Amino acid sequence: MKAMILKSFGDPESFELCDVPKPVPHTGQVLVRVHATSINPLDYQVRRGDYPDLVQLPAITGHDVSGVVEEVGPGVTTFVPGDEVWYTPQIFDGPGSYAEYHVAAESIVGKKPPSLSHLEAASLTLVGGTAWEALVVRAALRVGESILVHGGAGGVGHVAIQLAKAMGARVFTTVREANVEFACSLGADVIIDYEKEDYVDAVIWGTGGRGVDVVFDTIGGNTLSRSPDVLAQLGRVVTIVDIAQPQNVVQAWGKNASYHFVFTRQNRGKLDELSALIARGQLRPHVGAVYSLADIPLAHARLESLNNGIQGKIAIAVEPSLIS
Repeated sequence: MKAMILKSFGDPESFELCDVPKPVPHTGQVLVRVHATSINPLDYQVRRGDYPDLVQLPAITGHDVSGVVEEVGPGVTTFVPGDEVWYTPQIFDGPGSYAEYHVAAESIVGKKPPSLSHLEAASLTLVGGTAWEALVVRAALRVGESILVHGGAGGVGHVAIQLAKAMGARVFTTVREANVEFACSLGADVIIDYEKEDYVDAVIWGTGGRGVDVVFDTIGGNTLSRSPDVLAQLGRVVTIVDIAQPQNVVQAWGKNASYHFVFTRQNRGKLDELSALIARGQLRPHVGAVYSLADIPLAHARLESLNNGIQGKIAIAVEPSLIS
């Protein structure tokens, strides 16, 4: 099978398209023909060497799969060949999704929502699971509460806006001017152009001085240190960013705030919950660009660039017929 192999840590040219043996499913595993995958910040962080102790080179990386079951191993009862499935491979535990085939444990695989294309489904597994873990499990966002989503036009952010609205929250989000209309289409209630106004002032004005109940950080920078300035009493801050940030601990203490650091965990349950929202028309991933398996280096370079012009996700059409 064809696979994009990470030969060394470094820039996007560290990948090489190679022929490698097709994997074989063992007990409790399914073999999936990958139709599509996608690119996440985690992917370029792995590629450039942010987690050298967790990735053994050469490696097949990638963290999203949408495809069709080709073979099942002994003991598998949930799936049969021909089933359309979606999932996030176990992160840092075995080969990833930048390949024509992938083997996964039955327990982390879900039935692909029939209303989504493979490109759309592959654009949702990791970011959807991350947003669910952040807002539902960790922040425990409730009906009638308010939330500030940083980076609302991005991969995780555009899903978080839709999820928060489905949960009955009032959503503030930060975007640049070019993405204001996109954020509005997702259902955001208050859209803040961070290049023209200070989001702290906008949130305080928009909440009548109370602040928001939840801050969801997808961008890093100084968001953690400024979060107490926009939090209501007993507010919660959830971040998925692993870079060091200065923290305004004293003010957070004064707000009785709680901080949550999220690294998403794989399981079928979250995928099934997302599928229910999709079926009700409350969630839809947005594919902002599509590249081929061979062009993964170009896709990495684009996502990693500061002004990449991408709304939502960059999808990878592993199955060539998916490229229009």
